[in-house]
Amino acid sequence: MLSRYFRAFAITGLGLLALTRDSLQAQRPAPEHWAYRPPARPPLPAVRDAAWVRTPIDRFILARLEKEGLAPSPEAPLETLVRRVSLDLIGLPPSPPEVDEVMADAARHGTDTAYARLVDRLLASPHYGERWARPWLDLARYADSQGFEKDLPRVMWKYRDWVIDALNRDMPFDRFTIEQIAGDMLPNPTPAQLVATGFHRNAMTNEEGGIDPEEAHYEVLVDRVNTTAAVWLGTTLGCAQCHNHKYDPFSQKDYYRMMAFFGNSDYEARTFGDGTRFFEAVIDLPTPEQAASRKTIQAQIDRLNGEMKTETPVLQQAQASWEEAMLNEASSHWTVLTPESLSATGGVDLTPAPDGSVIASGANPGETVFTIEAAAALPRVTAIRVEALPDPSLPKGGPGRDPYGNFQVNGFEVEAGDSRLTIGAIKADDSAGGASLDTFFPKTLPRDAYAPRGWRIDASRQDTRLPRQIVFTFDRPWTPPASPKLARGASSEGGSSLRVRLKHQGAAVGQALGRFRLSVTSSSNPQRVVEIPARLRPLLAIASTERTDQQRQDLTAFYRTIAPSLKPSRDRVADLQRELKALGIPTALVMRERVSQEPPSAYVRRRGNFLSKGEQVYAGVPEVLHPLGGDQPPTRLGLAHWLVDARNPLTARVAVNRAWEQLFGRGIVETSEDFGTQGTPPSHPELLDWLATELVGSGWRTKALHKLIVTSATYRQSSTVTAALESRDPYNRLLARGSRVRMEAEMVRDATLAASGLLSGKIGGPSVFPPQPDGIWDIPYSSEKWIPSEGEDRYRRGLYVFIRRSATYPSLITFDATSREHSTVRRVRTNTPLQALTALNDEALFEAARALAARVLRETPAPVTTEKRAAYAFRLAVTRTPSQDEVERIVASYARQRDRFGKVPDEAARVIKGYAVGGVDPAEQAAWTLVANALLNLDEALTRP
Repeated sequence: MLSRYFRAFAITGLGLLALTRDSLQAQRPAPEHWAYRPPARPPLPAVRDAAWVRTPIDRFILARLEKEGLAPSPEAPLETLVRRVSLDLIGLPPSPPEVDEVMADAARHGTDTAYARLVDRLLASPHYGERWARPWLDLARYADSQGFEKDLPRVMWKYRDWVIDALNRDMPFDRFTIEQIAGDMLPNPTPAQLVATGFHRNAMTNEEGGIDPEEAHYEVLVDRVNTTAAVWLGTTLGCAQCHNHKYDPFSQKDYYRMMAFFGNSDYEARTFGDGTRFFEAVIDLPTPEQAASRKTIQAQIDRLNGEMKTETPVLQQAQASWEEAMLNEASSHWTVLTPESLSATGGVDLTPAPDGSVIASGANPGETVFTIEAAAALPRVTAIRVEALPDPSLPKGGPGRDPYGNFQVNGFEVEAGDSRLTIGAIKADDSAGGASLDTFFPKTLPRDAYAPRGWRIDASRQDTRLPRQIVFTFDRPWTPPASPKLARGASSEGGSSLRVRLKHQGAAVGQALGRFRLSVTSSSNPQRVVEIPARLRPLLAIASTERTDQQRQDLTAFYRTIAPSLKPSRDRVADLQRELKALGIPTALVMRERVSQEPPSAYVRRRGNFLSKGEQVYAGVPEVLHPLGGDQPPTRLGLAHWLVDARNPLTARVAVNRAWEQLFGRGIVETSEDFGTQGTPPSHPELLDWLATELVGSGWRTKALHKLIVTSATYRQSSTVTAALESRDPYNRLLARGSRVRMEAEMVRDATLAASGLLSGKIGGPSVFPPQPDGIWDIPYSSEKWIPSEGEDRYRRGLYVFIRRSATYPSLITFDATSREHSTVRRVRTNTPLQALTALNDEALFEAARALAARVLRETPAPVTTEKRAAYAFRLAVTRTPSQDEVERIVASYARQRDRFGKVPDEAARVIKGYAVGGVDPAEQAAWTLVANALLNLDEALTRP
């Protein structure tokens, strides 16, 4: 593939243009802004207090402090360092035995040796990859749903597992980059390298009705350009989508040249009933056992499907009989109701027509109720049918009254005299989103829903408008009261009359039925009339010899799905498909390059408007930066190598700055998303360049970078702040002390579960559904439900919680997690009362308090005392050993709660439900539960020290 690109590149003459541009680049003066100049490795600065220095990092920090007339803070206590580095490297707090082991090692071999061994153990932990995957998934905008209106689920967890594994294996960052940008373009890519390309498949995809698939794909390409620039270059290149960048040296052509790298990705457009959407590549990832089972099952499915498609004289005759029956079903078994009275709310006029239909005219309000009274001239009624009919008087020909001829019926009621008849089943021959008992009579309305969904028809894409019908079957047949006039079809005192109400509740525009007709039946199978879809019904009226090939194929294919003689085969296929699904073969969304003889190109969009094409440009990199190398073709693979080229002034700086930000709470460049002229300048520019060159020189090894930072004296400082230092450097930009910050959202959950003993150590796998408040997933156009996970999946790390972009897990959002709709380089950290309320009252977090109390009651070492339990609970929550004063305050709180619960045993039982410890007084355990809840909500428990 690469050779084809090179040949095309040379044939088109672009190679000459590239050489010309390279020569011009060499003649250009160096960029003025520091970020666009390659980092030069600075010498280590001289310092007066050389004894304080542990790593080269410390020389840069100390030199600045000495220049400012400041001194570094003392080293933090070892217990604090153990908690700090554990949270920073694996995202989990240490257990009391782990802390005791380090303390004992320090007593035997010294603090430095014990701490160094701890760091090595943490770097080797499989939980390292989980902790460092979390910020990367923010960058990758990883989520388990598509985004936008419907926000349907997608399967992406294999990409998350790839990230965790790559980080645990210490994959060099350059390789980490190349495989995510263009793993599919490597020679003979492995399944893992294909999965890695899911980085750019994480973008949201719009599946709303009425979208232009090319425009939706363009928006995805915009996201990929903006994300690539932010993640690897730390630039706001996205500002050049509509015009030349106002502040940084990027032109609009630069932007679309970058887009061209991604514009050659392979995709296809598929048309559905609600519109056309685009799809990119998906791969299956079965185990060898799953692959063998799938092959066997699929062979049986293929054989049965082949048999069902085989034409036989018997099937042909059966289909002909079925067609004739369906053609006459309505006239043979249904009786049209002739309206005796018509009324409508909202100023709508209802006019009867000779064929029994009713036409609506006049006002067209958002809400209206049609009431129709008619005699049911049958001795027994099993169902009512509503036909929605086209009419030239309606917008676009109807059958509805909105500007596109659409409608929605949100409610249906039938009364006979003073009695309301109960509907037992509902079936339509066409509906947008389905029509059923649940859509008309839901137990509860979805959150923010105005009315039941009912029966909706979207006819806006149809040139020829079709009639539709829906059948409402009674839960038991209705028999009109005996009447002398019944035989003549009349009614007495409403005896054989039915009163039907059709409710329309469109919130924005009038979407009532435009023309409709009611009919009744005594058939024992009333739903048969809607057995055939509305789009196929017109074919029944066409003689079989006059149908087109496509019409014959469509009708035959449908009949095969209902033919009685094929039911055993259909049932067997359904069973086999369930077996296939039960194999649980995971899938992955991946990138795939389209085969082309032309170099990738894109059109400049004037003002960023998709519809306004301008000049065609070919794949290329921003002119202010280094050009593609001679061995880097203008493809995604060439772009990937260009990003990690040693000449790139940004990638290494951006990478080390992000690591620094995670470990100190603030980057050397605080605006880690913007290294441009509008971003903040680096607080320690020489240190930033030294770290960048160190990363490249180490072979892009991130574990080595993390070890270098966490073993520095700068990192090991106490976070205690004096009044003078707070006044001089309130945001700790000079790093004269350790950085104390509230833990990120996922870490809050993980630390709480770890302290309680509930945390599952399972790594990888599908996303999980821990408990969350009801109603979060009540989303329009989606019937997906949040079903809480069972077993250990209920207690997985926050990294694995299912992320639905339109309804993100609420406790994570409260602690500043993102919806992952777009790439997030730097999370905003807030401190709000809602966080305290969540930590105290969230169901999942209070369950952790129950478990922590039970753990303390079971595990406190003998001889057990209240004071020892208080100290143990404190250590589980915040790691360090409490002072005597702190123990006394915990014990006093426990005593107050114990007295209170002793008076209300029922309340005590509710508090400890599911976690009762045998032989322990419920009042005692309930008291410890509330103490545990308070301890888990201490600032110190929620803070990385």
